[in-house]
Parts: sequence; C-alpha cells; structure tokens
Amino acid sequence: MAEYFKIGKIVAVHGLKGELLLKHELGKKTSLKGLQAIFIEEKKNSFLPLFIESAKIKSDEEIYIKLEGVNTREAAIKFTKKEIWLPETDFKKMASKTAPASLLGYTIVNKDESLGEILELIEQAHQLLCRIDIKGKEVFIPLHEASLKKINHRKKEVLVELPDGLLDIYLT
Repeated sequence: MAEYFKIGKIVAVHGLKGELLLKHELGKKTSLKGLQAIFIEEKKNSFLPLFIESAKIKSDEEIYIKLEGVNTREAAIKFTKKEIWLPETDFKKMASKTAPASLLGYTIVNKDESLGEILELIEQAHQLLCRIDIKGKEVFIPLHEASLKKINHRKKEVLVELPDGLLDIYLT
C-alpha cells in the first residue's frame, strides 16, 4: 500500500462556487501544479481521492482549491476541517526540503539508539513534536534547540539528545 503524508487541512469555503481554502505545511508557496488529486482519510488507512479542477496560491501557506463536482458553497462545506493527504511520491515533489513535514518517515536516533520512525509532526510555537511508536506505545519527541543535534537527510535520520527520563514517562 502506498504511504500517505498529511499536508494540511481545508480551513474554509471561499465564495459561492465551491472553492475551498487549503492551509498546508509544505514549506513553500505552491499551486499544486501537476497534481491531479488530493486525498482525505475516510477511515483509518483508507484514502479517498478528490480531483483538482483548479488551484491558485493565496499565500505561503494557503491555496484556493476547486474540486471536480463541487460547484456550490453547500457542497464545499462538508470538506471543511478535513485533513488533506498526498501519496509519498507527490509529497516529495511538492514539499520543501526544509519543511518540517519533510521529516515524516525519518528515524529518530537518541544517543546512537534508533527509537522509531516519525509518524506525525505537530508544530508548536517553540518546538516540533514528533510522534513515534515504541513497543506499541505512542511517544512524543520534542525537537528544539536543546534536543536536536543533527538531521542527516542522506540516512533519513534525526539525531537527538533527549533529557534523562523523558522516554520513561511513556514506557513505564
């Protein structure tokens, strides 16, 4: 099965003809040129394609998007607050190398110990929280000045030095 990455969320309806406002985390201005579809997660790991009729840039983080078959404000409203996903190949083409979302799929390494793959990124004011899975338990790793040591894009690793006891909170 193809791997999907969350790129953002539909935050509002724009106008009366079914346009939507997509707030994305791709790290650069984009009109999603060349992309035929975006995806919503209907059920866990079950993604439905939404075909793009047109898209135009609003700002660095927002795009006006028109979906095929969505021609009224009423039809568009049901898509608001929906998270938007892209297949891995499209995500890699669209995301900036410096966008936090580009770290999805990287492995967190703490003091030479591989902890797990980054499954989700949560941006906060002064840090980035990485959700990983360790022995079936959900663990949140903070990335900020004190904890982040290096990002190795070639090996797809995020090297960290975590405070003593942080992992124990989740694992004991």
